[in-house]
Amino acid sequence: MDRIDRMKAFAAVIEAGSFTRAAAVLGLPRSTVSAAVQALEGSVGALLLHRTTRRVVATLDGEAFYERCVRLLSDVEETEGLFRQESGGLTGRLRVDVPGRVGRLIIAPELPKFIERYPDMEIELGVSDRMVNLVEEGVDCAVRVGVLRDSALIARRIGELRLLNCASPAYLTKHGRPASIEDLDRHFAIGYALPSNGRIEPWEWTEDGELRFRDVRSRVVVNNAEAYIACCLAGLGLIQIPAYDVRECIARNELVEVLPEFTAATMPLSIVYPHRRHLSSRLRVFVDWLTPLLQSRMTDA
Repeated sequence: MDRIDRMKAFAAVIEAGSFTRAAAVLGLPRSTVSAAVQALEGSVGALLLHRTTRRVVATLDGEAFYERCVRLLSDVEETEGLFRQESGGLTGRLRVDVPGRVGRLIIAPELPKFIERYPDMEIELGVSDRMVNLVEEGVDCAVRVGVLRDSALIARRIGELRLLNCASPAYLTKHGRPASIEDLDRHFAIGYALPSNGRIEPWEWTEDGELRFRDVRSRVVVNNAEAYIACCLAGLGLIQIPAYDVRECIARNELVEVLPEFTAATMPLSIVYPHRRHLSSRLRVFVDWLTPLLQSRMTDA
């Protein structure tokens, strides 16, 4: 490995917190990554990592060196791509992770336009409602809905998602239309279990500027948006959902909005990516393409 490759290996270990996970991300043997970091420590004359049986963490010198590596590696990648970008010849693979319905309904139908513009790029599109670890799984960017809690990521805020409450006409015919929050005690909601931890989300709404919660009975619980909407269409209960997800169902009268004055707070929509990839030409052109697409299809902006 040359010096740049050793820096890439070192940065990957810092971000993954493990030689094994870093090796998987880089597609290299663990021994090669370990040898590269040892060689880098020898060349800079400082211990960069504390190694234990469970994890690897940066020393104080390692933290400072990592910040320099991030900037240098970004500059190198940007410099190497200058002329390819000018000629429209960006190449390489970009790994993207998005929520299921965002990938199926919004990104996949429009992706041919991006591929036509950058025919030498390859997009690996991960589609699921699971919250992936971008660094450990080698993902270049992801679309996230909700408040971001990972401070190690850079986020581009796309906008806010408006939420609404809805039910099927068949459900309302059988159970009546709720007119107040208290009426929910006589209704059923479709439970949504977070894929990350299985916790079932309570019914929520804003009133007098405050976020309020209420437990509503459920006869069925799901853990992805497709099943959530499908169960609502089947008349199994009420749901709270971003407006973009059910816009067409409401237009076709398959679903009906209820309790419009008691909706949940808006949810932020963001594109996130690891720090060391923030100047990648491939990533920049993809995010610049994806941002207006999401804004036009998902937000009310």
